[in-house]
Amino acid sequence: MVHKNDRFTFTNALFKGEKGFWVLCLDLDVATQGSTPAETKKNLLEAIELYLETAIENNQPFLRPVPPEEDPRRTKLEGFVETFNLKIAFSVKAHA
Repeated sequence: MVHKNDRFTFTNALFKGEKGFWVLCLDLDVATQGSTPAETKKNLLEAIELYLETAIENNQPFLRPVPPEEDPRRTKLEGFVETFNLKIAFSVKAHA
């Protein structure tokens, strides 16, 4: 994960399954699925945004990297298609 000003960049892995695609955010251990790669990536963006919002609102740590033995960059998991980066913009609002 890279943090630059008001953006996070997360590394993700896309897989082809029997009935579509699934994707795993390697920095957060958040996963989702979809019918096409584009739909799957869109679903991941939504899942990450909801995950970060909930973690920050509840004052919880949000980074949960995938264990090395499960990282597709180090192991050959079935159906692996590609890794890609996803940039997420954020803003923090303080309430008194």
